[in-house]
Amino acid sequence: MQKKILAIHTGGTISMSSEEGLITSGEDNPVKIDRAEDLGICLEETYPVKKPSPHMTLDDMIEIRDIIRRESVRYDGFVITHGTDTLEETAYFLDLTLDIPQPVVITGAMRSFNEIGSDGMYNYLSSLRAAMDDQSASRGVLVVFNDEIHTARNVTKTHTSNIATFQSPNHGPIGILTKDDIHYHHQVRTQDQFDRADSTRKVGLIKAHADLDGTFFEALVGNGYDGLVIEALGQGNLPPSALGGLQKVLDAGISTVLVSRSFNGIVGSYYDYEGGGHDLKNRGVIFSNGLNGQKARIKLLLALCNALEGDALEEIFQH
Repeated sequence: MQKKILAIHTGGTISMSSEEGLITSGEDNPVKIDRAEDLGICLEETYPVKKPSPHMTLDDMIEIRDIIRRESVRYDGFVITHGTDTLEETAYFLDLTLDIPQPVVITGAMRSFNEIGSDGMYNYLSSLRAAMDDQSASRGVLVVFNDEIHTARNVTKTHTSNIATFQSPNHGPIGILTKDDIHYHHQVRTQDQFDRADSTRKVGLIKAHADLDGTFFEALVGNGYDGLVIEALGQGNLPPSALGGLQKVLDAGISTVLVSRSFNGIVGSYYDYEGGGHDLKNRGVIFSNGLNGQKARIKLLLALCNALEGDALEEIFQH
């Protein structure tokens, strides 16, 4: 029996063409499969948005989620084509807000459709193969690129142009695709699930650097932000010059989560000096267990939308 797959196309490089050195969108989506039945699937397509991924919003992510929720009774799997710049954020949002057994696979391309060595059609076909494979069920949202299968939680874009840009620091891919098979070699642990998402919530992201002062922190207070994620230095430290602004954020009741700007590793309250992790922990900053800044922002936003606070809020960032 043929699997029934819904492809959700949202734009991005995978749907663009290069003309005279500039990459632009056309009217049609060039990633098309004329005879999907030859792949052993019944393929249907929908085009809810068509945007480069820097234009994607939380409302767009919610629309994609709602399509999948609504259509989950009709389809055996879902494939999403997406621009790569914010792909990991959409993937992680969906991972936290979809509780369905069917495979949900997201992919894109680093080279536009008419460039030499374009990877769009290959990644799309690979994603369809993953979505129709029984092994892909109940693994959360998967990111398929360059013959590798990654989890939405761990994958991140690591290169501005290389087709092997998507990697999972600390973890690696959970599976690979060969020409005739799919091999999973890691299990996926269950993620937190959130029902409500509200784009009116405001969560900021600040990256720490030497001599960081309180300007950005004070701007968040003055503009009614609900939450803040800080990409701290090293294992979770900040320069003393930032502490005045940070304290204003905390005094205003803005939930604040700490991650590291470092590529690998986990933050911890180890350093006992002004601005060190121990100091920040005592001030009430929440330490996250290995998420990068952009994903911690998505998780904090969803947690606040679902009224988590105090110990419950801190606990979800330990998962």
